[in-house]
Amino acid sequence: MYNKKVYNNIGVNEMKKVILLITILILLTGCSNLAIFNLNNFTIPDDELFIMMINNLKTPEEICQYMADNFEYEEHPYITLNPYQLYKIKKGDCNDFAAFAQFVSKRHGYENWQIIISFLNDKYRHSIVIYKENKYSFSDYEMYFLPEYNTFLEIVEYDCLLRRENWLKYTVYDYDMNIVKQGYNN
Repeated sequence: MYNKKVYNNIGVNEMKKVILLITILILLTGCSNLAIFNLNNFTIPDDELFIMMINNLKTPEEICQYMADNFEYEEHPYITLNPYQLYKIKKGDCNDFAAFAQFVSKRHGYENWQIIISFLNDKYRHSIVIYKENKYSFSDYEMYFLPEYNTFLEIVEYDCLLRRENWLKYTVYDYDMNIVKQGYNN
């Protein structure tokens, strides 16, 4: 015979440990959380200056220049800011910059993708945005790279070369945050 009350308490304590362990594992996932912001859920606020600003940034190069002039890097490890939040606080990380650039360029008709890169020797991941111009161009934070790439893999390899990192995996997401492609570095 067992004491039902003691048995239930053990179950609750064990469940608390499991929940704590899962929470810790989620928090250790990297560069920032890389919780990708679903831009389809973003509603443009009724802010005339914000609307005017996004309407004036017509190309990926202009978007990147705006980010370079107005935003600074600050890691937000467990959230991704929406484009308006980044516009207001002016500090963000790779996810925040990517969400902003992807949103603004889409408003001007650019087909775009977000790529999440996992690195071989690091626990963090990184986010960049790819734009379809004549070929592919991309942005890494506020840096704009000309449309001279033919594949997503070329961009991942070039970005990693600049960072002096070896990539382990990359995942390409479309604007709706559907996985379009994944690549693995064996």
